[in-house]
Amino acid sequence: MPADDLDNAAFDYVIVGAGPAGCVLANRLSADPGTTVLLLEAGGPDNAREIRIPAAFSKLFATPYDWNYRTVKQPRLADRELFWPRGRTLGGSTSINAQMWIRGCAADYDGWGVEGWSYADVLPYFQRVERRVAAAGTGSYGTGGPLWIRELRSPSPITAAFLEACVAEGIPATADLNGPDNSGCSPTPVTQHRGARFSAADAYLRPVRKRPNLTVRTGATVDRVRLAQRRAVGVAYKDGHGVVRQVAARREVLLCAGAVNTPQLLQLSGIGDPAVVRAGGVEPVHELPGVGANLQDHLSTGVIVTCPRPITMFAAESLGSVARYLLGRTGMLSSNVAEAVAFIAPDRGTPPEVELIFAPVPFVEHGMVPPPGHGLTIGVVLLQPRSRGTVGIAGPTAATPPVIEPGYLSDEADLRRLIWGVRVAERLARSPALAPFVGAPMAPYTGVLDDDGLTDLIRRNCETLYHPVGTCRMGTGDDAVVDPSLRVRGLTGLRVVDASVLPVINRGHTMAPVYMVAEKAAELIISGR
Repeated sequence: MPADDLDNAAFDYVIVGAGPAGCVLANRLSADPGTTVLLLEAGGPDNAREIRIPAAFSKLFATPYDWNYRTVKQPRLADRELFWPRGRTLGGSTSINAQMWIRGCAADYDGWGVEGWSYADVLPYFQRVERRVAAAGTGSYGTGGPLWIRELRSPSPITAAFLEACVAEGIPATADLNGPDNSGCSPTPVTQHRGARFSAADAYLRPVRKRPNLTVRTGATVDRVRLAQRRAVGVAYKDGHGVVRQVAARREVLLCAGAVNTPQLLQLSGIGDPAVVRAGGVEPVHELPGVGANLQDHLSTGVIVTCPRPITMFAAESLGSVARYLLGRTGMLSSNVAEAVAFIAPDRGTPPEVELIFAPVPFVEHGMVPPPGHGLTIGVVLLQPRSRGTVGIAGPTAATPPVIEPGYLSDEADLRRLIWGVRVAERLARSPALAPFVGAPMAPYTGVLDDDGLTDLIRRNCETLYHPVGTCRMGTGDDAVVDPSLRVRGLTGLRVVDASVLPVINRGHTMAPVYMVAEKAAELIISGR
């Protein structure tokens, strides 16, 4: 259907956002040839060559493929505004991320306390997504799903040394990082196929793009969900030329725009906390105080050191490395950069509280600044922060970026856990296994400090791990935004299906649970629940 003919057209389902959830829903709902589906994406096609090259993901940051958000100044992070990249293309953030497939642990989903969303309930939906390439300990994975998952083709030899150091530190090797308990260390499972990124668009959208009942529009920025007597009846959006258009939804509008853009869109539609909505220049129409609240994110800091051997990814863009990738899709450019992980807790036998991520390169300024030389990074990630934040509109259209207030380190317990994690990372950097590859500290890391000095270092240099969730919390109670079937409370014909519905952030990475949520949502929608 030509773009001009789309104005005032009607579809059974209108999906907003072509990230992982939107791609899953577009695929599953359009499988019924009698159902019409429209998928709207604000960004453009996923045609940048850097999208396909696994190690090149940071080159997509702050480009047209990225929403390029900034938080407000964080008083507990030296008054810094933090950069928040979010995918703005087909595939969403699965087209610009580090491809890490880490579900979290059973305690995450059991801990939500939401009927129908325990670990036993959601495991089949994870498995429905997964096409796991055979490897040791893959018993809990699915093997027939659309999304390829495998180990890296050409991991750095230093990555094996990091894992050896972990085991010597008492962190056990785990053969199944995506089992019920993800404690331990492991090479990183990645969403790659034949040495290239395999995004949600590759897995779910591209195979069905020619279905006559599926319409996909890029360059379509949705400004408002249209309501009639507390029912969602369609959306209004601006096309790539800035022309305002409207489409109708006969059955449902499905918001899949992510933990930043979905609460923003609800608020732009007059749905949310009346004070927040009104302050953004919009007249409130449906009070839901939880919209934009409960924001959580994984905060990360790092131990960065020089490497005396010239074998790190500092040389990833050399002619030899580029040729190796182009000829066989192997070598450094096939790396996702974050090649190994360890999930740890101060008390053995309890769910992990910190993740360590090993990168055989200095990862500074989100990878957007070339490192000064060969080096290594051990990232330290706080897995379940107690701090909470908010997202709120700053103007009456999507053209005005929302106000992102993560509230980082507003709970002092978060800082204590980060300090503990850095101490573990520092011990690993001094271990015999890594000793041949570790030289002097590299900025911004300054070497071992006392707790006061380390606190200051963390506050001045920690960054997001790109995992915002929770801003349209699923559950019950006045602060819940969606019910266990993901329907927006108090309205009909409107659901939220993305990371914003996660009540509590998982002890893993957030890509996997978003796919899971979408697979379960598709089943709920098709069955009429």
